[in-house]
Amino acid sequence: MFDSVFGLDSPIPFPLAIAIVVSFLGGVVFLAETVNRLSGIGVEFTRKIVHIGTGNVILLAWWFGIPAWVAIAASAIASLIAIVSYFLPILPSINSVGRQSLGTFFYALSIGVLVGVFWPLGQPQYAAIGILVMAWGDGLAALIGQNFGTHRYSVLGSQKSWEGTITMALVSFTVTLAILTIVQNDLIHNSLIAIAVAIAAASLETFSRLGIDNLSVPLGSALLCWWLDHLLL
Repeated sequence: MFDSVFGLDSPIPFPLAIAIVVSFLGGVVFLAETVNRLSGIGVEFTRKIVHIGTGNVILLAWWFGIPAWVAIAASAIASLIAIVSYFLPILPSINSVGRQSLGTFFYALSIGVLVGVFWPLGQPQYAAIGILVMAWGDGLAALIGQNFGTHRYSVLGSQKSWEGTITMALVSFTVTLAILTIVQNDLIHNSLIAIAVAIAAASLETFSRLGIDNLSVPLGSALLCWWLDHLLL
């Protein structure tokens, strides 16, 4: 439970919590950069390593009781780095110069927004759901769609596959149900909400021009989950 608007009670000393979070993020980026530079797998795969891996930082922030101001500041710094990387080849595993997408920027921004909204409310589970739906759902949907997607369709210029969309829905359902179950023991209630979030997340993900789904999916999933959870009480 939250002590104040600044964060959770931390089970470990604050400096150690920050060190673990920074080490985790550094490890994810280092892994992606190493794979990008030493293998011929391709930048899209290494970008998904960062996409999926860094999203899990929201769990560390929740469990370690990282104060909201720290997460928001980190989000602002990451957003700035993402914008710079969009124009300069400083982190090719995150952005390729000239790539027509601001997805990385929107992703970092969404973390700050969700923490800023739900940390003060004492309800970090909704921020975790929004970010993890984006991290795991969109990340795995892209990998499945690109490698196994044979049934294609288009939404407002965004090319998608049914294989990827189904993956997005299934992963979103699983993530939402798992997080809700951590904080409340009501399987039917949690499952109904998870189904709604899965449908919404998969629908929002179909429109991804300029990477806007990295903002619309986490914010939409988190807010819908919060609203339904309170509506169905």
